[in-house]
Amino acid sequence: MVDSFHLSIILQSTFSIDIRVLYNMASIARASRIRNPAVFICDIQEKFRPAIYEYPKLIATTTKLLRASNALSLPTYITTQNRVRLGDTVSELQPHLSGPNVKANVDKTLFSMITPEIDALLPKAPQTVLDAIIVGIESHICVTQTTLDLLARGHRVYVLADGVSSCNAEERGVAFARLRDAGAIVTTSESILFEILGDAGHPQFKTVSGLVKETKEETSGALEVFAKI
Repeated sequence: MVDSFHLSIILQSTFSIDIRVLYNMASIARASRIRNPAVFICDIQEKFRPAIYEYPKLIATTTKLLRASNALSLPTYITTQNRVRLGDTVSELQPHLSGPNVKANVDKTLFSMITPEIDALLPKAPQTVLDAIIVGIESHICVTQTTLDLLARGHRVYVLADGVSSCNAEERGVAFARLRDAGAIVTTSESILFEILGDAGHPQFKTVSGLVKETKEETSGALEVFAKI
């Protein structure tokens, strides 16, 4: 029979092992290469056009991402926030919102994109872990809550610094710091696209690399304002 002293030692040892295992799992998740990418387009709507910091540059990044996503057949999830009052997704993105890779285009009142409709469509971790790539607005509200919900479900999240904004530019850096602490990865659209390709022998390499060259000036302009975090 184990006395209370030895039982407490066993429990403490087991707890320490569990913590180490969880820490190692988190480290592996952060360090992992992209294997199962999916795109999340958060609330890029007409009524926000005058209010959001550098909105045209955010739209340009999202257009590039959507065009690449269509070429790569990446599952894509789109939301609007209270569409009746705040308008539909901006006109520049509309040509890229159809096709078999668009899994959902949902209007919502939740701040998070992970509505019941979208949650039901997502694979369940740990059996299938998504590499969720998110762009949209606002960085400190809907983007933050979406990221936290995806992380809580066991998915990896990549927040694109050149594709996320807020009304107040200063909110971006604060949000990114919080999301990094929570386990998200903050990166850029070009970095993510080439990581998805992984190899110049990829069947869509010419298409995506051509798109990157075509949008070089827009990408440079977006990074000039959005990389200052």
